[in-house]
Amino acid sequence: MDLISYQGYIFLVRLVHFLAGITWIGILYYFNFVQGPFLAGVDEAATRKDVTTKLLPRALWWFRWGAMVTVIAGILMLIDFHVSIGPGFWGSQKGVSISIGGVLGIIMLFNVWGIIWPNQKKIIAAAEQGKGPTELGGKPRMAFLASRINTVLSIPMLFFMAASGHMSWG
Repeated sequence: MDLISYQGYIFLVRLVHFLAGITWIGILYYFNFVQGPFLAGVDEAATRKDVTTKLLPRALWWFRWGAMVTVIAGILMLIDFHVSIGPGFWGSQKGVSISIGGVLGIIMLFNVWGIIWPNQKKIIAAAEQGKGPTELGGKPRMAFLASRINTVLSIPMLFFMAASGHMSWG
C-alpha cells in the first residue's frame, strides 16, 4: 500500500471511528437522559406505545450499529498501531491508555448486543401487542441497568481514548 492510500485508509478509519462513536454515545445519552425520563413521566398509553414501537426501533438500530462500527474501526486502528509502532506499542503509555478505553468499549458493545438489544426487542414486541412493561417481568429492568452501566463506563472510556493522544503521562 503506498503512502497516500495508506494515509487515506487511516484517515477514513479514524473518521468512521469518531463519527460512529459520536452516534453510539450520543444515542446512549439520549436514552438515559431524555427518552427514559420522558417515558417515566408519560401517563398516556398511546404516547408510550408510539415511542416504543415507532421511535425506539429506529434509535436502537443506529445505537447498536454505531456500537459495532465504533468497535470494529477501533480494532482496525489498534492493528495499525501494532504494525506501525511495533510490539512496544502495548507497553507504551499511549498503548495502555487506548487499551483500557478499548476494553471498556468492548464491554459496552457486549452490553448493547447481548443484554440491551435482546431485551428491547421483547419490550417492542410486547408494546406492539398492547402489553405494558409490567407484563414483561425483569426485561425492562435488565435493559435499563445495562444501559446505565454503559453510561457510567462511557466516562472513563472516553477519558482514556482522549488521554491517549492529548495527555503527557511522563
